[in-house]
Amino acid sequence: MPLGALLVLLLLGGAGPASAHAALDSTDPEDGAVLQRAPGHVTLAFSESVGLRDDSFRVLDPGGHRVRTGDTGHADGRSETARVALPGGLGEGTYTVAWRVVSADSHPVSGAFTFSVGKPSTTVASVDTGPTEDPLTTNLHRIARYLSYLAAALLIGTAAFVALCRPPDAAPLRRPLVAGWWTLLGATVALLVLRAPYEAGTGPSGALDPDALGDTLTARPGVLLLIRLALLGPAALFLARMFRTPVGDRHPRPGPLAATAGGALAVALALTWAASEHASAGIQVPAAMTSSTLHLLATALWLGGLTALLLTLRSAGDAATVARFSRVALASVTVLAVTGVYQSWRGLGSWQALTGTTYGRLLLAKVVLVAVLLAAAAVSRRWTAALAATAAAQEPARERVPQPAGGPPAPEPPTAPADTGGAAPATAALRRGLRRSVLAEAVVAAVVLAVTTVLTGTQPGRAVDEAARTVPAGGVLPASVTTIPFEIGTAGRGTVQITLDPGRTGDNAVQAVVFGPDGSLAAVPELRLSFTLPDQHVGPIDAELVDRGGYWSANTVTLPLPGTWTMKTTVRVSEIDQVSEVRRIRVER
Repeated sequence: MPLGALLVLLLLGGAGPASAHAALDSTDPEDGAVLQRAPGHVTLAFSESVGLRDDSFRVLDPGGHRVRTGDTGHADGRSETARVALPGGLGEGTYTVAWRVVSADSHPVSGAFTFSVGKPSTTVASVDTGPTEDPLTTNLHRIARYLSYLAAALLIGTAAFVALCRPPDAAPLRRPLVAGWWTLLGATVALLVLRAPYEAGTGPSGALDPDALGDTLTARPGVLLLIRLALLGPAALFLARMFRTPVGDRHPRPGPLAATAGGALAVALALTWAASEHASAGIQVPAAMTSSTLHLLATALWLGGLTALLLTLRSAGDAATVARFSRVALASVTVLAVTGVYQSWRGLGSWQALTGTTYGRLLLAKVVLVAVLLAAAAVSRRWTAALAATAAAQEPARERVPQPAGGPPAPEPPTAPADTGGAAPATAALRRGLRRSVLAEAVVAAVVLAVTTVLTGTQPGRAVDEAARTVPAGGVLPASVTTIPFEIGTAGRGTVQITLDPGRTGDNAVQAVVFGPDGSLAAVPELRLSFTLPDQHVGPIDAELVDRGGYWSANTVTLPLPGTWTMKTTVRVSEIDQVSEVRRIRVER
């Protein structure tokens, strides 16, 4: 993404809110509500449609024991809601509701809240609200996603290179095509098998559950993976037909009908990613799906084409092939820039999110890597131009020989031999230089693809911003919300969202929610919060936060004077490690 893309992001960054991961808008009962009688249902409302699992709800009684609940479903048939029936006769005390649903973009989202029947419990039991995610399952899922991206780029890009760049000998490209096809097959099967434990936040052994696998095969993410597997069959037939050429013809030339079929297969494959990730939810879904599909195809043409060009240069690649790929790469870069700017704006939502969210920081890293990639591509284009000029200078001029009418055709002048081991020293040197720059491009492009894989699994800045403006359960817009990032050792950077309501002098309620590096709720051993007004020598006032099983809160914190208070947040991330951050907040009268 060039520098101009950042300027566009700056201009468009203030657009209105929307999310790609589902954000919880409200709950019924509300978080912290004290009810005179036990409710018959628990209902959640989200910012977008969500998928439900059999274990989407876990309701825990005041003693921390699980309550036997009824069926889970959507309230009144609305896909953006989740509801579970409660048994009759719930006793007095505070109940914890832990929930886990799947966003429309296929990523799981989880959280927890409390409500009380009769009166709150005198003490809230420390309860296990269920897993947020299993690190091994998550890492295996990410590896499979990366391999699927890489394999798709290799498969689509190499096939397009053969058709569009017409190398003099396409035989060396059979191997990467076969490797790409088999890798995509294996990665897709792995994603399909890991889908159930990934959604549930459990270990890889959950993949062996036949009931869970059956549920996966009927849910939208699983159906899209099945479609991808089905498309690999026609893709294999297309590749076999493309390389079925007459004896002596080393370059497969698919006809117009075959080329159209191949293009349709590539688009269909790309759509299986677009329909299962960020583009499938949030604002402007049709435009986002189109942009995401074009972005993936342009990436495949460039990255897969680079790999094919490297193999071609190792054998007998000619200047014409290199020049054709240079034009294809330039068109791909243009498409990547345009679609990248649009997708970045759509995912960020605000300029502050570029540095204040994990999504934004990953996007900045991608921008830097793409800048390096474009610099390498510029060097390759210079080598390409020099190679074409040298090849043109070495090509012997064809002389037109007069011949009598009806006579035998004049003999063709001799042509230069193929530029292999006997190539002219200048041409060989240029080819070596081009090969090195193309290799550098391919390596950086693979790293860009890895960052992109992580980016597609990270909560977008828009969703983080929307969650920060929403009380975790009740749905009432708070008066003061502060988001504080902190380091979690080697695990990355988390955030604490602190809600001070009403954010004025007098009694205030405090809610603090800890999010992990991936944007999901995170459990920490301890969270402390204090307020100091240095100008008036007031404080520190300890908020005395209590762990509510999913978030931390204090019913009353009295801030007696208006002014700019210093809020100190201390997060204990392990038994021996803690992190403290300080923010200044304004308290009005």
